[in-house]
Amino acid sequence: MPIRRAETSDLPAVLALFRTCVACMEREGISQWDEVYPNADTVRADTERRELFVLESEGGLIGVITLNERQEPEYQTVRWQLDGKTLVVHRLAVAPAFQGRRVAGLLMAFAHGYARTRGYATVRLDAFSGNPAALALYQGLGYRRAGTVQFRKGEFHCFEISVR
Repeated sequence: MPIRRAETSDLPAVLALFRTCVACMEREGISQWDEVYPNADTVRADTERRELFVLESEGGLIGVITLNERQEPEYQTVRWQLDGKTLVVHRLAVAPAFQGRRVAGLLMAFAHGYARTRGYATVRLDAFSGNPAALALYQGLGYRRAGTVQFRKGEFHCFEISVR
């Protein structure tokens, strides 16, 4: 399954994927995303900056991930242990019909490879404390929990991993 940079023409499909994921999370009692975030402006900006990547299968978009160097201001309070050039993962999403089929792991493997080939030393991310599947994914991939931060929707765990 090829992963490629998103194009402007992908915007409707990416937004539809996010809406589907939001509905699925709401049914599971997970309130990390809503109609405010992620939104069309965020997706458009990610696409214009060439930071959004999409995974397609069976003729449709099944996963997305944003990769950049932007660390939220709240990250300054986290006790990170790894130094060096850092890539940050944002807005990883997998179509509900493809969850549990290693798609998120594939997107994360792509992120790690992307980081290594571009000279990054570490990958960082945050995950909503009320999303057990996301927390299990990152811990299962070897990420170390470095601390917590507060965002609009509550507490988020911050993770890091070395990709050297």
